[in-house]
Order: sequence, then C-alpha cells, then structure tokens
Amino acid sequence: MTDTPPPCVLERWSSAEVDAAIRLDYWRDVAHNWVEVQPLSSGDRLNASWSLLRGESSFFGTKRSTAYEMRTHARHVPPGEDMVVLSLLEVGEMRLNAAPGEHQRVTAGMLGMYAPRQDACYRWGDGARQTYLALPRSVVFDALGSEPRNLLLAPQRCALAPMLTSQLVHLGRLARQPGHVGADEYASLLAATRALALLTLRNLGRQGDAGDLPDVTESLHAGRRAAALRFMESHAHRHDLDAGAIARGAGCSRTRLYEAFAEQDRSVMDTLREIRLQRARTLIERTVRLHVGLVAWRCGFADQSGFSKLFKARFGITPSEWHRWAQGRRGG
Repeated sequence: MTDTPPPCVLERWSSAEVDAAIRLDYWRDVAHNWVEVQPLSSGDRLNASWSLLRGESSFFGTKRSTAYEMRTHARHVPPGEDMVVLSLLEVGEMRLNAAPGEHQRVTAGMLGMYAPRQDACYRWGDGARQTYLALPRSVVFDALGSEPRNLLLAPQRCALAPMLTSQLVHLGRLARQPGHVGADEYASLLAATRALALLTLRNLGRQGDAGDLPDVTESLHAGRRAAALRFMESHAHRHDLDAGAIARGAGCSRTRLYEAFAEQDRSVMDTLREIRLQRARTLIERTVRLHVGLVAWRCGFADQSGFSKLFKARFGITPSEWHRWAQGRRGG
C-alpha cells in the first residue's frame, strides 16, 4: 500500500488585493519569480488571479490574467528551484518564441512541456487561463530519459496526453472553488496528478513502451491508476468497455493495470462499476421525469434490470425510490 501524502493547503492570490500601481511588481513576486515579466503595453493595469497547491516535490497552479509578456532564461531560475512545467492552456492563447525563427501559437486545449531554463518569450493573451504542474527538472529528465525542452504534447505523439489534460482540468476546477475539497483530498489529487504526469513523460520518452518497463526510481502504479480513472470517467458510457480497452487507454498492459489497482485492494471493473453508479445517481437526482432504462444505457449498463439490482445493492433503494426522494428534497 502507498503512503498517504501530507495535507496540502490551497493558497490563493489576486492582484485586486493591492493598489493598481504596484500590481505588476506584486505579480512578479508571488507568481513569477523565475522569469522576467512585462505588460504588453505601457500603462496597462494588470489584473490576475492565481491558485496554488504545494507538494513535497511538485506544485500545481491555475492562473488567469490580462495580457502580459514573460521571458525565461537560466539566469532567472533561483538555486534549488530548477523546475519543468507541464502546462495546459484552458482559455485564450499564448504565443511562444523559443528561439530566433521558432514561433508557436498555443490555443485553448493544448498541453505543453516548458523549461524555464530555456531562453524563450511567452506572450499571454488577454484572459488566458493556464493550469499547470511543476516538477523538478531532474525528475523530468529521469522520466523522459533526455533533457526536457519546450515541446507541445500532442495526442498523436503522446498517448496519455488526453488523460493528463483531463486530470489537470479536474484539479484546476477544484482549486478555483475553495471549500469544496479538504487538505487531505487536495494532497491525494496532487499526488495522482504528479504520478500521471511522470507516467506520461515516461511513455513519451520511451515511445509508448513505458507502461510495461520495470519501475526504476519509483512505482508508476499511481500514474497508471490515475490514467485509468481518467479514461474510465471519459468512456464510462461505452458498453464494450473492458479491462483490455482501459489498459490501452492508460498506456499499459492488463497485467500492469491489475497490479496498479491491486496495490489499493481494488479491482478495475469494480472501480468502473462504481464510477457508473455514481454517475447514474447524479443523473437520477437531476432528472425531472425518470426513465430508468435510459439512465442505465447512458451510464454504460446494457441491462435495466441488472442496473436496478446493482443500484439498490449499492445505495439501499431502487433508482425510482431514489428519484422520488431527490424530488421531494428539491421541492422541500
């Protein structure tokens, strides 16, 4: 069994907390001590917000701001903070000039790896929202098997990119809604995100073969579980979803997949069934006119009778009874 990570407290900053005249300096201090920051136009007033989770060997952040420019170079990286950033642009756009003649336009939904030690210029568009995970460069180097560099992690070259994207979106949404998740759950989510990121990088560096390579520096089971959970949540509606398909989606063999879940005393298909039942319960609560068969079908259950039995065994009452209870609570 894996150790429980220490609690992780959500930290939040907003430029609205300080006078407009010193917002850029404030933003440099709290969010960008690794880079050189300038607004895109002289006289612009920066408006920005940032949420952060710090782990033992990584941290996660989600930020949104008005337009500004930042330049990276090895001289800006403080001693002991040599990190690599896995960044998802959720909203807006960012233009990257990594070197003379190299231009890249990053738009919403694109995932990339960025090394602050590399000489580059980042121009963030107005309202751009970045959600990211920062890892020590040495850890990224070990996972990749090569020196990290600025690189887009497109699904066609990085099979686990969609799962890592989904995980970043999920954690970002929770980080922007303080009070919904406690410190222990934040810590577990950050640990799972880190593990999935390392597995993604390892698969990228080994051209997709990493799922079955021996674990060298640390167990990759947590990453496999996180990837499998993201895949199951995205494909739970599929009636043909089985362990083989989940393993392929998680970038590993069924043997590795089974090992990853056995480490937590869980089975793959039991986990999938729980995801489906939780989704069905949510749909039942939100539906005004209940059609049990349709709910079952939409949640991956091909047989209505079997679904109803599983639902009652899990929640203690039938889907129809749960619907009546939920409607009564809503009306009251």
